[in-house]
Amino acid sequence: MERDAVDLIVEQWARARPDLDASPMRVLGRLSRLTRIAERELKALFAEFGLERGEFDVLATLRRADAPGGITAGMLARSSMVTSGAVTNRLDRLVAKGYVTRDLDPANRRTVIVALTPAGRDLIDRAVTAHLENERRLLAALDEHEQGALATTLRTLLLSLGDQP
Repeated sequence: MERDAVDLIVEQWARARPDLDASPMRVLGRLSRLTRIAERELKALFAEFGLERGEFDVLATLRRADAPGGITAGMLARSSMVTSGAVTNRLDRLVAKGYVTRDLDPANRRTVIVALTPAGRDLIDRAVTAHLENERRLLAALDEHEQGALATTLRTLLLSLGDQP
């Protein structure tokens, strides 16, 4: 079997500290390394569309919501799990680029409604198509069954650690 960097790290710990069980590193070390590689690849793809990761997330959230009139900024913040300040900064950039609008709700002047512009909708439709193709490329070493098993295993782990929809 081909070895990776994590194999070397676990072996080094076994020699340096044989009293420790470094086996959790086989999973979490690999997840960490995979995350860094995937983030680098995703960042490069989003840059092709003139977007940062957070901007893509906002546009994708608005597109998934499929609400022609938009959604509240609060809903957007809750779905993105970042601070309202981070959402505000992302929205400022996306408004400046012409991809979203941000208007006060006529029914409640304290509520801000965020919506995709036609240019924003076109951009996210193109970007998400390329994003999914990129993710397929990143997972190409695993067949459909392996991808399904890994997705199930990771869901189980996330749920056990308190992750919620």
